[in-house]
Amino acid sequence: MRASNVTVRRRLFAALVVGTILFFALVVRLAYVQLWAGPELSDKAEESWRRDIRVTAKRGEILDRNGMRLAYNISTPTVLAIPAQIKDPKETAAKLAAVLEMSEESVYKLITKHEKSVYINPAGRKMTMEKAEEVRNLFLPGIRVTEDNKRYYPFGGLAAHVLGFTGIDNQGLTGIELKYDKNLTGINGSISYLATANGKTMPGSNDEYKPPLDGMNLQLTIDGHIQSIMERELDQAMVKYQPKHVIAIAMDPNNGEILAMGSRPGYEPGNYRDYPVENYNRNLPIWMTYEPGSTFKIITLAAALEEKKVNLNESFYDDGAIEVSGARLRCWKRGGHGSETFLGVVENSCNPGFVVMGQRLGKDTLFDYIYKFGFGKKTGIDLGGEENGIMFKPSRVGPVELATTSFGQGVSVTPIQQIAAVSAAVNGGNLFKPHVARAWYKPDSGELVETVQPELVRRVISEATSKQVRETLESVVANGTGRNAFIDGYRVGGKTGTAQKVINGRYSADEHIVSFIGFAPADDPKVVVYAAVDDPQGIQFGGLIAAPLVKNIMEDTLRYMKVPQRKDQLDRKYNYGDTKIVEVPNLIGMTLTDIYEDMNMNFQLAKSGAGKNVINQVPKPGTRVEQGSTIRIYLSDAAPPPETDSKP
Repeated sequence: MRASNVTVRRRLFAALVVGTILFFALVVRLAYVQLWAGPELSDKAEESWRRDIRVTAKRGEILDRNGMRLAYNISTPTVLAIPAQIKDPKETAAKLAAVLEMSEESVYKLITKHEKSVYINPAGRKMTMEKAEEVRNLFLPGIRVTEDNKRYYPFGGLAAHVLGFTGIDNQGLTGIELKYDKNLTGINGSISYLATANGKTMPGSNDEYKPPLDGMNLQLTIDGHIQSIMERELDQAMVKYQPKHVIAIAMDPNNGEILAMGSRPGYEPGNYRDYPVENYNRNLPIWMTYEPGSTFKIITLAAALEEKKVNLNESFYDDGAIEVSGARLRCWKRGGHGSETFLGVVENSCNPGFVVMGQRLGKDTLFDYIYKFGFGKKTGIDLGGEENGIMFKPSRVGPVELATTSFGQGVSVTPIQQIAAVSAAVNGGNLFKPHVARAWYKPDSGELVETVQPELVRRVISEATSKQVRETLESVVANGTGRNAFIDGYRVGGKTGTAQKVINGRYSADEHIVSFIGFAPADDPKVVVYAAVDDPQGIQFGGLIAAPLVKNIMEDTLRYMKVPQRKDQLDRKYNYGDTKIVEVPNLIGMTLTDIYEDMNMNFQLAKSGAGKNVINQVPKPGTRVEQGSTIRIYLSDAAPPPETDSKP
């Protein structure tokens, strides 16, 4: 019995010890939970109760150089599901699918996700106001219609390949939208609250609002007016010549700013899915590579003048071809140009003459200048998808390759390389990096954040050589193959190009890329314009197709930019059938008899009023118009006004 009591007491003591230990362990555990882990556990609990509703930040606007909005945001409804608040997922999925025209299965998968909130993609994103009202009228628990932002391009397809477009989440996918996506994209905000497991708001819950931070606004170098001029001409060229493609670029040669850039076929960024993929995934002015043809001769000319390997007054004889290492390289003109100066070689775009320039320079020197002008590598323009172009490897350049390169055959370039290089040739010799971004601004205050500075890559030729190049190319437009780019009142310089396309490794006999690059005024260039037409139907010469295209773009651009006209312009050489530009005479104060006796047949007359004296006329005296234009004279028997200097 005594042994039994001892055993019991021992057991009770052991139980007491164990209980005491457990009690102290529990106390320690509670102390740990309360004092140490409490804040963390409290945060985790709150996190499990907290629900967040995203507040989308506005994407930064894109403006042209004058502040005109080219891309901005508009408010648009979007359906948001909060899975924890949905009472009957199957019924909700059925009703929502019927309105959004989605499958019930896809909607059900979205609204039953273990997430705080879910967008109903794709039909529930960025809907019409009418569709959003239908969703609201369903009164479905856990389904909300929130405000979202949609990218809007107010001018349709204007500058589409420069701007690019965004995806469903306003993320940049192409063009400027992609290149500067990080700066244009803002930081989303949120509205958060505490909710129970069934989704009801917890008593005493205070909503927390974190405002979104909108993206910065980007101003481009693009001028919307010049861009519209260019695209008007591109559209007309597509209709008139039915080419595969047509492209154009306008650039300020003094700083590398792109004033306009476009191509056809085009597309509308807001509806890019409605167009073939090749319309929007290739920015042809920076992506397309091809043999430049005679526009490349400007580089050979600049190098030869800089190295003093040619005198423009030196005589040259072109019999239609030149022999180089057994290869017979022909001039475009059958039978050749005969006796001419090297200035005539440039005016006539004479291939044999440029071969001689290349031979005098030699392989190493010519290719050194080609690389210095930026060919063979990307210009670095701030747009995605730029190509390098293709140059001969120096080790593989023999006499024939040297000869063909000198007149633009056998090499491959991009339009952006062409315009950057020619700009360097005519702006005083400075190669600038092309760019389309101009400045960044804060979205709320409009305060300037950063200005994009011109980036000088290198000096390629001297100012003196550049002046010679300008004067020579002005003569090409006045007297040579570029005459169709002549603009009366402005000194225009430029060069034509006609290159056979390479198809399946062979030169095509009937497919060409015709091009022209021009600049004005020739004494102080303010704009350089390049255009190329891929496989135009009919006659395929750059001087007949691309030169008038550039002329039309440049003429309206110069007037829009208010560039003063020049008085020391070279006179244009007229061929048989050309319409001359003549000056309107002063007819005010003359009688009809005087006019018919003294006036030559350069003009047609239209009369208004009655009487014998001319008291006014349109166009005004001194205006330059095409020969054969009509002058309207206003007649009266009153004495004519006193004579004044009526020339502008």
